[in-house]
Amino acid sequence: MGFRIGVIRDWQAKWYADKHYVEFLQEDLKLREAIRSGYNEAGISQVEIDRQANKVVITIYTARPGVVIGRGGQRVDEMRQ
Repeated sequence: MGFRIGVIRDWQAKWYADKHYVEFLQEDLKLREAIRSGYNEAGISQVEIDRQANKVVITIYTARPGVVIGRGGQRVDEMRQ
């Protein structure tokens, strides 16, 4: 069953870490929870997390992008901090 996920659907997190696996997993869970609780009115269906070297890219799939982005990108700036 675990081998078929790449064929049927894509992973929600795309990263690999030997030594820091537990830390990254806990951080991913905290990020997902913060996003879902802070934007519960936005209709978020999926949150993807992609880690590359010293960079984390979060992709949010939502039914109401205006709620996530905010007026003039204000909520995006808040999220980055």
